[in-house]
Amino acid sequence: MTSKPRTAQKRNSKASISPTADLLVEIGSEELPWQMIQPAVNQLAQSLTKLLEEQRIAHGEVRVFCTPRRLTVAVMGVSQRQIATSQEVLGPSKSVAFDTQGQPTRAALGFAKSQGLDVAQLEVRDTPKGAYVCAVVRQTAKATSVVLNEHLPQVIEGLTFPKTMRWNASGVRFPRPIRWMVVLLGTTVIKVNVASVPAGKRTWGHRFIGTRSSKSQIDKGLEVKSPGAYEATLERAGVIANPDRRRSEMQKLIKKLAKAAKGDVYPDNEQELLEQAVFSLEYPNILCGKFDRKYLALPQEVLITAMKEHQGFFSVVDPKGKLLARFLAPTNMNLSKMDLIRVGNERVLAARLADAQYFFDEDRKRKLADRVNQLAGVVFHKKIGTLYQKTERTISLVGSIAVAAGFPGLKESAQRAGLLSKTDLLTGMVGEFPTLQGLMGRHYAEHDGESEDVYVALGEYYQPRTPDDVIPRSPLGCILSIGDRLDTLAAFFRVGLVPSGSEDRFGLRRQAYGMIRILVEAGISLNLIDCIQQVNRLLAGQGVAQVQTEGQGAEKTLEPLPELIEFVGERMRYYVRTVHDVRDDVVDAVLGGRVKGQLNVLDLFARIQSLQSMTGQADFDPLMVGFKRAHRLVEKEGWHTGEITPSTFEHANEKQLFEALEDSQARISPLIIERNYPGALQVLIGLKSPIDDFLDGVMVNVPEQAIRANRLSLLYRVDQLFLTCGDLSKIQVQGA
Repeated sequence: MTSKPRTAQKRNSKASISPTADLLVEIGSEELPWQMIQPAVNQLAQSLTKLLEEQRIAHGEVRVFCTPRRLTVAVMGVSQRQIATSQEVLGPSKSVAFDTQGQPTRAALGFAKSQGLDVAQLEVRDTPKGAYVCAVVRQTAKATSVVLNEHLPQVIEGLTFPKTMRWNASGVRFPRPIRWMVVLLGTTVIKVNVASVPAGKRTWGHRFIGTRSSKSQIDKGLEVKSPGAYEATLERAGVIANPDRRRSEMQKLIKKLAKAAKGDVYPDNEQELLEQAVFSLEYPNILCGKFDRKYLALPQEVLITAMKEHQGFFSVVDPKGKLLARFLAPTNMNLSKMDLIRVGNERVLAARLADAQYFFDEDRKRKLADRVNQLAGVVFHKKIGTLYQKTERTISLVGSIAVAAGFPGLKESAQRAGLLSKTDLLTGMVGEFPTLQGLMGRHYAEHDGESEDVYVALGEYYQPRTPDDVIPRSPLGCILSIGDRLDTLAAFFRVGLVPSGSEDRFGLRRQAYGMIRILVEAGISLNLIDCIQQVNRLLAGQGVAQVQTEGQGAEKTLEPLPELIEFVGERMRYYVRTVHDVRDDVVDAVLGGRVKGQLNVLDLFARIQSLQSMTGQADFDPLMVGFKRAHRLVEKEGWHTGEITPSTFEHANEKQLFEALEDSQARISPLIIERNYPGALQVLIGLKSPIDDFLDGVMVNVPEQAIRANRLSLLYRVDQLFLTCGDLSKIQVQGA
């Protein structure tokens, strides 16, 4: 018999503190995509920190630097050696480990082998339980340079990116070819090798600015004498390595130049463009250019998008938000005369705006309504069909939504908007600038003479595009957005293309979240199950096959696509938890008590808010304690009838509870119909005393079957009455 090894308390050696030095790791490459730089350098810092900690190497502050051509991590105060440690592992007792002659048993031999020691190296320790054998495992302290040499290549090669490439025989993958590396511990080079590139102490500065101060740096690079000299060395060569400093300097320049142009920077995309500029430049600079005022006749969104997407330019607006014929262009240069660069940027932008003007003029020569049939040639998804088929479904669905949501007067307009909703995807402007879909539909529909409510809805229905975006302002825009999103969700779930884990190729989580926001924030009451059933019928009529999944069975007609119902519920859970800080058990109670065949997000939200508010009342938790006692009795007995015979009452508390239930039912029913859930919950509060008195004073499981049945039916009525406000058995309270 052997004892399970036990780890004793670790004992760190009391050796003298190792001297420290700063560590610098720089990976130099061809220009990296700007979106990858910040995540990559953070990942490098985390991996390097993890390596040092796992290898018992003490260190101080960790700093990151990055530009399009370098990912750099500097670690301050790195110990020159590992911390030496010893660890004691208790094994079997001495009496088990050694026989009466003092010879080691199989238990001792096996324990020693498991710890990598000879049996003679085992020691004996006195413990409160007696004498036990002990293995003392000592870990020696390696030099930090040795550890880095062994492990740093794996850290660098282990970095992950959305897209990578191979460029030489090493087979190492990286977003762009690695050209140099600097790895310094103090002034000592750690000679690691990654992708056949040996580390040294030479870095490279700005491709152009740096050559003015050091003509030879383009061939030989710059020597980094120590980690502490890194920033200054690069700055002399035209590189500001600290991204926070680049951001700060650019913000000052942007504000100054916009003010000089008698305007302000267009705010909606300012931060996005600033982020792009910070990670696209090594030396931050901004210049102000202008374009021909004739292009101001184009829709403002077109000009802003052309400047942003093709050039990364900041737009300038006047105090009223109207676009000025100016732009701010980030540049990687700092010359005494910037006119040549400014003129070049103006020339390139002029060509882009001329293209936009051409698309705008050509697109308006043909009405959106005349493009509808072309949608039959555009595949929405190979398993679902074409955009024309989606348009047919949308027309039918939005008409039904308009009526069901209480806007019957908008049915015709909703169907017209549904007909035109995807036609702008066929225009040259949206083909050039896909982010303008919807917005161009509005402009072209207005030009075509469509009614105001239709063209406004076309411009709004893609909202919200992001979790923080605004929802459509007009009722018709909300109806069209709900219909389009719901059709997409139902179609993809019908063919089995559903999100799994972190994968969501078709953005269905975003679609569902946006739909929930519209329903709640616009106050639209709609049973989504009716809508999903309608989409299912339309899809079936178009020949789109449904993937059979578990859990449909007999409830298939009530709950079409149960996975979609559950998916919408989870998105609603996420919405109320993150936006409204609602307790999980409150959401569980309301969603769990949802009536089969009903999925009204606005109604569920009202119930959630009411129940969340009620949980703060002092008498709510005591009510739940009594209710849960009643619920457990009904659940345990499997009782499913509420037939009560008052003449069989034997105890006053039975009559008291019965009368209270009758009164509460009469009061709660109209409140539920009116969706006055706070009032309904307040009525339930009044049942606390009758329920407690009944449970404390009445024996339920008596031998007489008629009396027992009557009392269980009373508790069943309690259970069902509470269920009208949600499955309150899911509420978590102390003492329940």
